[in-house]
Amino acid sequence: MTNAQYCFQQLYNLSRQNKVLKGISSLLDWDQKTYMPSGAAENRANQLKILAGITHREKTSLSIRNLLSQLIDLKSGNLTAIDLTPEQQLIVQEWHREYLQNSVLPTEFVEELTKLQSQAIAVWHVAKKENDFQKFAPFLERLVLMNRQKADLIGYTDHPYDALLDKYAHGMTTEQVTHLFESVKNFTISLLAKIKSQTIVDDFLYSSWDSAKQMAFAQQMLDAIGYSQQIGRVDFSAHPFLAVSHPTDSRITTSLHEKSLIKNLLFLLHEAGHALYETGLPVEHFGTALGEHCSIAIHESQSKWWETHIGLSEPFWHHFYPILQKSFPPQLEKITFHQFYQAINKVQPSLIRLEADEVTYPLHVVLRFELEKDLIAGNIRVKDIPESWNAKMQQYLGIRPKNHSEGCLQDIHWAMGVFGYFPTYVLGNVFAAQLFSSFAKNHPNWEIQVAQNDFSLIHTWLKNKIYCQGRRFKSSDLIQLVTGSELSEKAYFDYLKTKYSKIYEISIK
Repeated sequence: MTNAQYCFQQLYNLSRQNKVLKGISSLLDWDQKTYMPSGAAENRANQLKILAGITHREKTSLSIRNLLSQLIDLKSGNLTAIDLTPEQQLIVQEWHREYLQNSVLPTEFVEELTKLQSQAIAVWHVAKKENDFQKFAPFLERLVLMNRQKADLIGYTDHPYDALLDKYAHGMTTEQVTHLFESVKNFTISLLAKIKSQTIVDDFLYSSWDSAKQMAFAQQMLDAIGYSQQIGRVDFSAHPFLAVSHPTDSRITTSLHEKSLIKNLLFLLHEAGHALYETGLPVEHFGTALGEHCSIAIHESQSKWWETHIGLSEPFWHHFYPILQKSFPPQLEKITFHQFYQAINKVQPSLIRLEADEVTYPLHVVLRFELEKDLIAGNIRVKDIPESWNAKMQQYLGIRPKNHSEGCLQDIHWAMGVFGYFPTYVLGNVFAAQLFSSFAKNHPNWEIQVAQNDFSLIHTWLKNKIYCQGRRFKSSDLIQLVTGSELSEKAYFDYLKTKYSKIYEISIK
């Protein structure tokens, strides 16, 4: 074995070990959000702090530095080892990028931020329940401050938000996202204006839906799309999410709505989309870039693929609606398929992001992006958030929250300290539409197969086009590779115009 191969193998072993530690942290976080007793919050914060410190010290250790320096120039990023395979070269370059990002963050800073995040989550739960923004505000102020410090430590050229955004949408800048979101915002507001005057009856969707029957049907649905119970489970939390520690251990959660069946089902399809991506990654590359997701933005494209392009499609419900009718005869036996399909796709401005229809959903995300970008830049203060939030809701959606719980306290993301994450939800919509358009163009019979409850074609395409690539490419490069076109919002706009002109029987140009 050459010295280069020896160094690579040692780094590979350390990387796998670090990935295991990260998985343990993920499970602790999952437990905190699902089953952990509330009285254990402070202890859990200390557990996560200690684990974060161990993980960070491992990532930035002298051993890692010395091994990397024998394979790549740490300053220039130029590979120096001559006997690495192309795949090994890519892996080393990713290790180098991660090392540089982590090494600028002091371990004490990472520990403090991790503990603060855990404490903030516990306080957020109470503040949301009690509609008390002031209870959460001091924690949010500290989180904003630490994220500003984090941006300064990582470094940026144009905007401090760039440093935070890059973690979730590697290769994209605040300027690019701002430009794209302006286009999405203007299109969405225009489309909403054309649809608002039309009426769709959906009262029957807001009935009383037995929880046990909901979950029984949901399990049939998850089994059908390939979310295996052998390596995945479903639980409940205040905010739906995915926790994954290994391609063989995936946990998704939902927020059960006894008065709104469809929201629960869409939550599960969304999170299952995330899980299918994670469990579809090459397990043999666990601990390297080839076994990692491309980016959170691409991750969100996978959840939106299953939630909207499949879960809100006609073919999907051609199979599942008769089953749903049998599960809930009093509510649905007199409702035709057409009435049901129209109802689940009804467009109507709403206060809660997670309950928004797919047309108005981007406006909720744009609002959050604009606010957190200004928070990080110091253009607004935490105390300004409630009024700024309400003003933007009025401007973009024509509605205004009555309280903080249905306004600026509704999401857990800021409590988690993940500034820079929100943009990936709209990016995910744009990416998903462009990917799905390419898929549908090459497989025009996909609707027939889905209507027959056959998702094998989709799984094969996603595995061969997305999953197997790991983190070989940046998000925009992967989109171009798969679709043959540069990243563009055109496919997303075309998808919405085509779908909703048919549903609302209007002309949308």
